Amino acid sequence: MKNLLFLLMGAVLLMAAGCQPSSENMETPDGESESGGESGEEDSSEDAASEGDDVLSVWHIETGNAQEVLQEAADRFEEEHDGVTVELNQYQNDAYKEQIITAMGGNSPPDIFHSWGGGWLENFVNSDQVMNVTDDVETDRFLQTGLDTVTFDDEIYGVPVGMELTPVWYNTEIFEEHGLEVPETYDELLEVVETLTANDIIPFALANQPQWPGAFYLMYLAERTGGPDLFDEAFNRSGRTFDDEAYVEAGEKIQELVEMGAFPDGVNGMNYDNGQSRQLMYSGDAAMEIMNSGAMLNNVRDEMPEFEENLDYFLFPEIEGGEGSQNHAVGGVSPAFSVSEKTENPELAVELLKELSSQETAQGLSNRSGNISAIKGVDYEDDYVERLSNTLNEADYLQTFYDQTLPPEVAQVHLDTTQGLFGQSITPEEAAQEVEETAKETLDE
Repeated sequence: MKNLLFLLMGAVLLMAAGCQPSSENMETPDGESESGGESGEEDSSEDAASEGDDVLSVWHIETGNAQEVLQEAADRFEEEHDGVTVELNQYQNDAYKEQIITAMGGNSPPDIFHSWGGGWLENFVNSDQVMNVTDDVETDRFLQTGLDTVTFDDEIYGVPVGMELTPVWYNTEIFEEHGLEVPETYDELLEVVETLTANDIIPFALANQPQWPGAFYLMYLAERTGGPDLFDEAFNRSGRTFDDEAYVEAGEKIQELVEMGAFPDGVNGMNYDNGQSRQLMYSGDAAMEIMNSGAMLNNVRDEMPEFEENLDYFLFPEIEGGEGSQNHAVGGVSPAFSVSEKTENPELAVELLKELSSQETAQGLSNRSGNISAIKGVDYEDDYVERLSNTLNEADYLQTFYDQTLPPEVAQVHLDTTQGLFGQSITPEEAAQEVEETAKETLDE
């Protein structure tokens, strides 16, 4: 059944892709081609291929310095392997998700592809789209929390390279100007929201058109209410379910924040990839944003590096009477890289996988792009990233992203209903019931 659903999804997206621009024609927020690499890279790769070179394609979503680090890893690999060309193709986050599903469904995947592990990757694994690399991975090089996201039935299907912490980022200048302190309880957070709105400052910058940024709020509020076992019980069908009262309360709190004016007007129509949320942070129109650590630091350093002086973070506060703790974090793995089962050069692809997860690559990503490493032994030169890494390692619990852990069918309903909560087009009870109904159909098989 899962394989059939996957193929149907691929077919639908394949048809939809005919109405979309190809990756060569897509544009990033700054107007550059999304195909990645330097101008003409694809043409030079095709020329190399026509001369008899082996070409390995890599699809990823890294930008800025992280993209440069991956290019350097590709260059090293080419230098060490005569007659091999590495073709890097970069996509925006949300466009990538559709492109890779379309490629998998159309039997034209890249040799190596980016993932976030969890249920998103497992769906491809279950459809025999991913190479088993258990015998090729030195497991003691990786943090176990990262390795777990690419391991299914004790078999390894990729390598985790970076990890993400998703805290509440805030503008220290705004907090100081209005006499605000970092909240330790949810009631204190609501007081911060009230103070900010009274001074015509948007409490939380949020661009929720792609849906996943708003999901951070549901994950934190549900965990702080129902505790760290809530999601695992619902996902593993071992206790509470996705229509548990904790999920209803989380939805109620989202809509309470909406009513308080905690988010920008038209939040569900705002595009994250185009920077509509972080621009509110840069301008001082918004005071806080819940966002992944790598994404926030990379964007700030690339777009407005001077803003880093006013940027700090805290973990989402506790809810009085709830079972969660402020020492519990939301986060995940990004990037993880896997090899397609359909690669024509499996041995070379595995060797490239090792280069993409080498100590040199890991060191470059951590010190030049704000990447918390999933690889042991990285010596952090960046104090900010080292602090983020320490926060992640000191957390008593890490809630992995729902949309990356759940099967795609359930993940999409979770995203749709959470977006509906922000738009107040659905009640918290209805949202919880819809997710649970889909979970029953999918997870109880």
